[in-house]
Amino acid sequence: MFNKNKKWVGLIAFVLVVSVVMAGCSGGNKENKSSNGGASQTPADSIESKQPESEGKKEEPVKLIWYTIGTPPTDLAKVNDEINKHILPKINATVEMKLLDWGEYDQKMKIIIGSGEAYDIAFTSSWANDYFGNSKKGAFYELDSLIEQYGQGVKSALNPAFLEGTKVNGHNYGLPTNKELPQQRVFRFNMEMVDKHGLDIANVKTIDDLEPLLKAFKEKEPGIAAIPGTPMEFLPFDYPITDLPFIGVAMDTQDYKLINTWDTPETMKYLKTMHKYYEAGYLPMDVATLKDAGDYFKTGKWLTDTADTQPYADNLWSGDAGYKVVSMPMHDPIAFNWSVAGALQAINAKSKHPEKAMEFLNLLYTDAELINLVDFGIENVHYKKTGDNTKDAIPDSGYGFPAFSVGNLMLTYLNTADPADKWDQFKKFNDSSKNSPLLGFQVDTTNITTELANLKNTKEATYKSLFSGTLDPETNIPKITQKLKDNGLDKVMAELQKQIDEWRAKQ
Repeated sequence: MFNKNKKWVGLIAFVLVVSVVMAGCSGGNKENKSSNGGASQTPADSIESKQPESEGKKEEPVKLIWYTIGTPPTDLAKVNDEINKHILPKINATVEMKLLDWGEYDQKMKIIIGSGEAYDIAFTSSWANDYFGNSKKGAFYELDSLIEQYGQGVKSALNPAFLEGTKVNGHNYGLPTNKELPQQRVFRFNMEMVDKHGLDIANVKTIDDLEPLLKAFKEKEPGIAAIPGTPMEFLPFDYPITDLPFIGVAMDTQDYKLINTWDTPETMKYLKTMHKYYEAGYLPMDVATLKDAGDYFKTGKWLTDTADTQPYADNLWSGDAGYKVVSMPMHDPIAFNWSVAGALQAINAKSKHPEKAMEFLNLLYTDAELINLVDFGIENVHYKKTGDNTKDAIPDSGYGFPAFSVGNLMLTYLNTADPADKWDQFKKFNDSSKNSPLLGFQVDTTNITTELANLKNTKEATYKSLFSGTLDPETNIPKITQKLKDNGLDKVMAELQKQIDEWRAKQ
C-alpha cells in the first residue's frame, strides 16, 4: 500500500499503501555493536560502556534526529520513549522522532535541507522530499559502504530490485521500505453491477475487452457512466521521465532506442478505442475537465475503473467501498524506477552519526519488536494482540503511524481479519516481478531543463483530453507531435539517448 501520466497512479498507489497494515516476527542482531565514526556524540544518562574494557573509556550514546512523514499523534513522545528503551542497549543510541504532517512535509524538508539544519535520518520518496533530486545534489549520504558494514539485515530483507532501482549514478542514497515492489495495473469492477446485470468479466485483459460489457451496461443503466473518469492506461513502454510519458523504450527492447510512444501503433489503437468509448457515452461528457471523478466509489455508481494492485488488494477495496470489488490484471508485475521509490529513509549527508543511523535503520528491517512498536505503538495501550502475529487497533488510542513509510513491513503484525498468508503472498508477488528495461537509470536534466518544462506544459495541456477519448487521435496526434517537436522533443530525446547509452555501457 499504488505514475504524470503517473500522477494518477501515484495517488491511487498512495491510498493503497496507506491502507495496508502489516505483520511480523524475529529480532535484530546488532546487540553490542557500535560505531565510533569520529562523530561528536550526545550524552545520555545511565549507559554502560560499549568500548572494550582495555581502552579504559566509555562511549557516550548518540542521539539521532529522525524526520519522517505523517500526522503527529498525541502519544508520539510516549512511544518514542519506549523505542529508545529498546534500541539503547542494542546500538548505544537513541532517536528523536519528528513527524511532519502530509501536506507540509515536502516544503518543510526543503527548508530544513536548504538551511543546513542538523538531522540524521529523513523520509524521502519519488513524491515527497524528492529522493532522486536530493541524492543528485548531495543532500543525502552515499550508503554503499554503510550497507555493507552495518546494513546486512536490510540487504537480506529486500528483493535486490529495490536497491538496484533506487541507485543514483550507481550508488544507493536511501533504503526502500520492504513492501510491494512491482507495478501491476488492473481493471477493477463493481461486482454489485456485474452481478445485477449478469456481466462476464473473466476474460477482460485489455481496454478492447471491455466493449461488450460497456454496451450492455449503458443499455441497462443509461444514467450512469460505466467508466467514471479517465482510466490509467497501460502501454508496453518504459519511460526515463515519468512526467513525460511520450518518451520511452519498448518493454521488449533490445537496442534501448527511444521513441515517441504517442506516435506508435500501440498507442493509436488504444486512443482510438477510448475515443470510440467516449463517443458512445461510456464516460462522462466532461471527463477531460474533471478534477475529481467524485464519490463514485462510495455511491456505487460505476462499473469499471483502473488501479495498481498488490496481494489481497480486492479485500482492501471492498472494505473501503462497502461492497464487493474484484480486479482483473492487465499485465504481469513489473518493477519500475518509480514503483521501487515509493518510500525510503535516507541519511543526511551532513550527519555526524551516519554509522549509528544505519545501525538504527538496520534494526527496522530485522527487529520485529521494534518495527511493530514504531508502526503500531505500545501493546495494550494502542493495540491488542489477538494471536502470535495478529492484532487489533484500539480506537482513538492516541497513536497512528504510516507503516508503509519505513522498514520491513513483512515483520509487522497482521490485522485479525487479514489472510494468514498475506506476507507470503507479498513475497511471491515481489519475487514474480520482472525488471523494466530502464530500472536503475536516472536522468541528468542539467542540459535540458527549459525543454523539459516546455514539454511538461504541452503534455498537461493535452493528456487528459487525449487519453479520456475526448479528442480524435487520428486528427490530433500529428498536431500534438508537432507541438512536442516545437518545444524541444528532439533535443531532449537526443540527450536522454546519450545518457541511456552511457548507462548501458557501464552495466
